[in-house]
Amino acid sequence: MSESKRKPARSLQQIHEAIKEILLTAKTQLDDPKPPIRPSLAEDLHQVASLAESFLEQRPKSNNKSWIHLADSLDQEGVNLWNLSGMIRKTVEDDGRMLIAALRLAAFRLIEAGLELKPGIESSFAGHVDVLPPTARTPIGEQNRSYPFWYEVGRHNVAATVLTSAAKYEELLRNSEDLDGVHRNAVACGAVVYLSSRMEAAWKEKNYTVADYMSQKITDDDQRLALLPPHIRQLLASKFHQIGKSMLEEPDGTKPADAVIWLQKAFTLADPLEDNVALGVAELKISILQTLARAYFVAGSYDRAEATLEELIPSIDASPDHASSGYRELRWLRLATLKRRKAGETALLDDISIYSAFKSIINHMECTEKNITDILQDLRTLHHQQALSTLVTAVHQQCLQKALEFHGSRQDCVVRLLLSLIFHCGKDEEHERALKTIDATLTSLCQAEVELDTVPTTACLTLLWQYGDRHYHAKKWSEAAGWFVAGSHNLFRTNSPTASAKCFRKAALCYIEQREYARASTVIRRCSTNEAKTHYVMFLIAIHQGLEDEAIRAVKEMQKAPDFDRNMLLLATQISHQSEMKGVLLSVLEALLKTLKLDNSGETAVEAMTLLRCIIRLALGLLVEPAANRATLIDTVVKHFQTARILTEAACAQKAMALINKDVSWLWRTAYNCAVQGCSEWEHCEERIADLFDVAKDLLEALCQASPVDVDPELYLHLINASFSAVSGHVFSVRETLASDSKIDISAITAEIVACKNRVNSIMEQGKIHKEDEILRVQYFIHTLQIFQAEFLTHAKEWDQIPPLVQEIVNLGPLALGTYEAVADILRSVNTFIICGINNFTCGLLEALLRASLDHNHLSVEKFSRWLRAICTIILARNTSEDRVKAIGYVEQALSVIEDSHETDEPYPMDERQWLLATSYNTGAECLHGSMLDEAKRWFEAATVICRFVPGGKDRAEKISETYTHLLSRYALK
Repeated sequence: MSESKRKPARSLQQIHEAIKEILLTAKTQLDDPKPPIRPSLAEDLHQVASLAESFLEQRPKSNNKSWIHLADSLDQEGVNLWNLSGMIRKTVEDDGRMLIAALRLAAFRLIEAGLELKPGIESSFAGHVDVLPPTARTPIGEQNRSYPFWYEVGRHNVAATVLTSAAKYEELLRNSEDLDGVHRNAVACGAVVYLSSRMEAAWKEKNYTVADYMSQKITDDDQRLALLPPHIRQLLASKFHQIGKSMLEEPDGTKPADAVIWLQKAFTLADPLEDNVALGVAELKISILQTLARAYFVAGSYDRAEATLEELIPSIDASPDHASSGYRELRWLRLATLKRRKAGETALLDDISIYSAFKSIINHMECTEKNITDILQDLRTLHHQQALSTLVTAVHQQCLQKALEFHGSRQDCVVRLLLSLIFHCGKDEEHERALKTIDATLTSLCQAEVELDTVPTTACLTLLWQYGDRHYHAKKWSEAAGWFVAGSHNLFRTNSPTASAKCFRKAALCYIEQREYARASTVIRRCSTNEAKTHYVMFLIAIHQGLEDEAIRAVKEMQKAPDFDRNMLLLATQISHQSEMKGVLLSVLEALLKTLKLDNSGETAVEAMTLLRCIIRLALGLLVEPAANRATLIDTVVKHFQTARILTEAACAQKAMALINKDVSWLWRTAYNCAVQGCSEWEHCEERIADLFDVAKDLLEALCQASPVDVDPELYLHLINASFSAVSGHVFSVRETLASDSKIDISAITAEIVACKNRVNSIMEQGKIHKEDEILRVQYFIHTLQIFQAEFLTHAKEWDQIPPLVQEIVNLGPLALGTYEAVADILRSVNTFIICGINNFTCGLLEALLRASLDHNHLSVEKFSRWLRAICTIILARNTSEDRVKAIGYVEQALSVIEDSHETDEPYPMDERQWLLATSYNTGAECLHGSMLDEAKRWFEAATVICRFVPGGKDRAEKISETYTHLLSRYALK
């Protein structure tokens, strides 16, 4: 049995009542639909829609017109439900889409049930004018608003039934007569709404063919489109835009070119609309152009994309929301389009256009870390193109200008941009342009009062030095110098005050390599003078310029600096040696010697001795040059020999002579030979020559004493020679000083003489000298030392020390003849014994010397006469009987000598004979007056004998005899 037989169909009245009953309950719930009741409420509304469909199906079966008032009631209820659908709000638990869809479906079915059986065109658009919006005043309008929700909630079957109903009404409208054309606008709107709904439904079902067909039907009919009111046209353009945009974002089998077609249609629909004709028209146009430009870009139509963006950019720049993310993306798209448009062409990119694109992005962005990162990453794609170097620089500077506006809180952006700019300039092949850019940028930061922290400063300097080093290793000296000088900018000096000096030094080294020494000198003078490294570079410049004085001055200043490092001198030594500038090398070696800490380390002593040998050898080599400063070099040589002596003494004390034995051996020989050479070549350097002999003597003595075995006798002979020569030199120097009446401590030289004499005697006593000629020479040395000793004892008036010295001389035997004579000459000095009033003492010494000379018969007649005269003068001056007797004895001895030497080659001096004659006569006369007849007789007899050996002696003898006889007679008569 069929269902219809089992259950009779409801009447229209029953259906109406059932609908009203459900709506009565539903309306109370719709006032505040809580999430828990929404599912059941939606089911009730679905039941209403189903009942309304039943009502619509049974209307043709009814024979009376009683259902008309029921239809009107349902139509009103439909309108009410439709209006209520706009009041449903989203909640956390439910977004309301299912309930809204149910409301609108129920509303649509109720309005559909309220239509006439064969509605005219008037009735289709006459009702509900005040209640429904324009697009919802027909069933087509309701379905257009109803079916999308069913697609959204996944109820495609329901949406399909709605569209089927809409197709029926669209056909009715299309076939309806409107002879006066009063409703043509409404008909056009209805048709477009239907077609757009079908288009949208097909698109959502991925039925692209139907969607294209529907869109073509809409856009091909220009007359119908012209009848559309602005808001409908705006809505239609929005739908096309949404479809084209979705195709671009989610291709799903479509191509970018397909999206371009949809978006072009969307803009064709929106473009005729005036911006003020409806709310949001201008924004819609901009949005369509945005998407269209992106679609052109994705499709590879870069020219069209550029043209679209050029049209769009002025509008978005003028927009109050010009900094929005969407607009920012468009600016980036414009930049990408410009770059892509020319990427495959041989022509260079349009710098102005690209810069304009970058500038637009920068001017409308916030200076955030992300935005700066985006800019810098995009610039990296242009680094490899040298032709765009200026463009990249300009973009960096524009970004920096923007970042400086946020200087107080955005210093990190400034730093990133600065580092990126330096990195970019480092790759610029036009060196001068790169450096000018960096200098201008750093200066602008200074003018903006930017103060870099330590870490950014270090990072910038590291980059600059890295590029400088790269050019340096490539032997591009001038370019490298430019990079190093860039690091000396004032911007870096606050947190890195020493960096500028380092930069200048590096630059100066570059100019040295390029042999531009004047520029190097100019640059290095910009450094502070309290750093050793600066003076080292000055030293290098002076070396290359051949300026010895400046190089030496730099070495001295280098040592005074607080950061001085001994290794600098080691390098300077090597450089000085290579340059063959001996004067500079000497100065450097001396400075190196001063840096040695003379401790108990044997290695230090060895190093010091090595340095001394180098210094001395070098200085001696300079001495032989014609233009040498001999006085200074001689002082230098002597000073370093004396230093070697100090080191040797220290080594002896530490029992470390074995380590420097060879050095000491070389040093004493060199000092000795140098002194010997100086004796013939060095003028007015007696003291220095003596010092050298003194050093040789001390070094030899230390060498002999430290030797565990017997040394070569020759060493002892050289030791004696050096000792004697040293004393001799000092004696000569003291004599010169005394000659100028200068005050001097004579005791020191006297002690030195005695020490030398004792040293020589000790060596002789030890039997170190064996050869007779050498022994004889040493004895002469001793005699000379005794003479020196006597001389200075006399000058010092040390009279008590002279007798022992004379006795020492007397005991030496016949070899001391020269010593006798010299000592006698010293002692018989009139100025000495008369002024000092010590005749008796002097006379005794002379007598002793005279006796010794006579005993050994090694005294010349002339010397004898002089000594005898001195002795007699002193004795007679005392005027005692004993002294006169002693004096006449010496005179009689003189007579014997006169007789013996009268016929020889060495006769007695005539002046001494005359003196003897006068002294004998006068003394005899004095004795006679004093009644000392016997003494007078001896003196007159002596005078008479002397007369035989003087001119006119016979006459004088007679006169003496007459005078003696006369005086004798006078005194006898008394």
